[in-house]
Amino acid sequence: MTTHEPFPKEELERRLEKVKASLSEQNLDGIIIAVPENIYYLTSMDHWGFFAAHVLVVNRDGEMALACRAMEQITFDNQVKNARFYGHQDDEELSDYVVQAMKDLGLSGARVALERRSLFLHLHHAEGILSKASDAEWVDGSGLVDELRQAKSPLEIEYTRKAARAADLGTSACIEVIRDGATDYEIAAEYMRVSTLEGSEPTGFGPFIRPSTRLGEEHTTWRGETFSKGDAVFLENAGAYRKYQAPMGRLVYVGHAPEGAEKSAQLAIDGMQAICNAIKPGAKAGDAYAAWREVAASAGLADYERHHCGYMVGIGFPPSWTGGSMVTSLFPNSDRILEVGMVFHAHSWFTNTDVVDYFISNTVILNEDGAEVLTATTPESLIVR
Repeated sequence: MTTHEPFPKEELERRLEKVKASLSEQNLDGIIIAVPENIYYLTSMDHWGFFAAHVLVVNRDGEMALACRAMEQITFDNQVKNARFYGHQDDEELSDYVVQAMKDLGLSGARVALERRSLFLHLHHAEGILSKASDAEWVDGSGLVDELRQAKSPLEIEYTRKAARAADLGTSACIEVIRDGATDYEIAAEYMRVSTLEGSEPTGFGPFIRPSTRLGEEHTTWRGETFSKGDAVFLENAGAYRKYQAPMGRLVYVGHAPEGAEKSAQLAIDGMQAICNAIKPGAKAGDAYAAWREVAASAGLADYERHHCGYMVGIGFPPSWTGGSMVTSLFPNSDRILEVGMVFHAHSWFTNTDVVDYFISNTVILNEDGAEVLTATTPESLIVR
């Protein structure tokens, strides 16, 4: 059996140099990192033990220490070569070990950033760290490392392409089993079977598979329902490779589609094309939403608004494929400048509107010459099974 380290030493060193530069620019002596995606980004620590808080202490010199449960040491020793290990027993306080790591890395009484916006650093741990290291000058470090992850390296793009291929082929395969009388169990099983055999590892969440009666439930999935003629099957799936997420989605009609469905499918396609045309180096994220919104308005949906028409993806740990504790999206009027190497889950979503329901989404990468759709094998046009 062969093992594969996700990131070579040089890649990790480049990332750490970027963190060090950011700390210096913000006059910080160190940062306390609690977002699993950011810990993985800097150390390669890849497991499901993040359900219990992991805290990575980093100083301005690039020295790192990881505090977590002692039982994770074997995984740490196998995977991590650039940090010290501080393992606590389950009857001990994580915060004591974090504060000790801070002392050992010269951060006592220093100016230190804390990732306050983490799903995994609950209040008990955070309060313990802040109170036991009260001599430090604490600032909010949320987003500091996340921002450095947005533009992907060539290796990260390679991983994303592998994830997208698995998602694309898995989605095409599960569409083939949709029919009158098919259960959502069958559809989910086929997606998981094919996408896994095509190289997908466990995804951040999903796949989402649901009937037209639950189209508006944006984060619910299969639960033992049987599809019949006239139903719509909502599919929003992802592939993952080395934790890099590649989501996509399609809407499939069973037996026959309602009148006007072909027009709605073309509307969704036009919307996707508008988004991709607007995703270009130097543009603003809000430009993509405005372009999609113009397509919607041209179809008579002048009052139709969504919270966004896509968001950035990359490293993703459960319970999300959005890459951390927030969604960095293509939302209205966003001033975020788009850069080469950014990857998006782009949505052209028309459900519960005045037109027939239709929906497509794709993983899209921003190259030097513009947007490239990575999930283009599965048709975007009207699908009836």
